[in-house]
Amino acid sequence: MKKVLVVDDQKDNVFVLKDRLQREGYEILVAYNGETCIEIARSENPDIILLDVMMPGMSGFEVCKKLSKSKVTELIPVLLVTALTEAEDLKEGFQAGAFDYIKKPFNRIELIARVKAALRYRESQQVMLDFEKMRTFSATVSTANHEIKQPLTLINLSTAAVNRELGKDEISREVIQKRIVFIEDAARDIIAVLDQLSSIKTPVLTDWVNDVKLIDLSDGAKKNSSQ
Repeated sequence: MKKVLVVDDQKDNVFVLKDRLQREGYEILVAYNGETCIEIARSENPDIILLDVMMPGMSGFEVCKKLSKSKVTELIPVLLVTALTEAEDLKEGFQAGAFDYIKKPFNRIELIARVKAALRYRESQQVMLDFEKMRTFSATVSTANHEIKQPLTLINLSTAAVNRELGKDEISREVIQKRIVFIEDAARDIIAVLDQLSSIKTPVLTDWVNDVKLIDLSDGAKKNSSQ
């Protein structure tokens, strides 16, 4: 069931919106001021927010700005509910991060249509986010495989060489020590690659072969990802 957060300091308006939206099968959360709206949005992650503009204390525009700037709530579509329909008012709302607006007094058909449009937008955003996560995961696996394969191969070859040496009647300490150095160097290379991957905050993907993406581990890419 989709969750809709209704925010208005007027209880009559909340009642009307809640009644109409519940009839459509939505779960309704309620807040009567901007501070409570932000708290509920962060804790409950509603699918959309219907936000009154003219509220005492923190206005709907201010609330919308805070929601759109927070990593926790930035993807939640906000529909401003307002009697202010002048171009400048609407411009301020959209600049604050609103997805759409609903005019007072409410028209039931328009209300439901705009709510459904906002929900479709939220769903499409989630699909894109999931796709990006999968693409990054795939690139991480490909990068680890690409960067670690060579040192792992060196470890396997060195281990086999040590075993062969140990099977001889006369063991060469020099040969074994040389191979141990190879193993230690390869292990350090693997650890360095894993440390690089774990330190990247925003991966920069680059083309490799056959449409496979790798994560760019160059110093320039790491600098950009940390900003």
